[in-house]
Amino acid sequence: MKEKITAIIFDLGGVLIDWNPRYLYRKIFDSEEKMEYFLSSVCTSEWNEEQDGGRSLADGTALLVKEFPDYEKEIRAYYDRWEEMIGGVIDKSVAILHDLKQKDHLSLYALTNWSDETIPIAMKKYVFFQWFDGVVVSGKEKMRKPFPEFYQLILGRYHLSPANTLFIDDNLRNIHGAETVGLQTIHFMSPEQLQHDLHYNYHL
Repeated sequence: MKEKITAIIFDLGGVLIDWNPRYLYRKIFDSEEKMEYFLSSVCTSEWNEEQDGGRSLADGTALLVKEFPDYEKEIRAYYDRWEEMIGGVIDKSVAILHDLKQKDHLSLYALTNWSDETIPIAMKKYVFFQWFDGVVVSGKEKMRKPFPEFYQLILGRYHLSPANTLFIDDNLRNIHGAETVGLQTIHFMSPEQLQHDLHYNYHL
């Protein structure tokens, strides 16, 4: 039997915010093939994660420009035009978050892999950040999902019991990381699936 949920930790990108570098790079490259090569071989997700983990945007950019000088313009666009990668909020997910905020027995948190240099832009832009009881950002803490210490950090900071805390993320790797520290989890695939799981599995 599942423990009663008293706290929920949300991932942000892919769950509440529609972030995708393709929104930007479709404007820059004249074919999907060229864009996908660039994102898989130059500005890779692994490279971006280093900035999420605390490396400065300037250092990360300089490293790639040195390695791929022919792509300097495209590399610099990654953070110079970073806001163009945000498609907006995922409205149905934000509506779920709003509904959960009305429940007195729940506290709400965000645990995100995000650069400390760009998160203030999103926090200023989207009102739902104010609904959280705490937001923990990888770039500020110099650690990130899926490493256990990052989950343990938010649990300890806000005195949360992992057995009574539900973690929601669209990345299965991050779900597995959360489970290693005893968190209950929902692998997010759509707002409709999230709503279903919250209602039928957790009676929320």
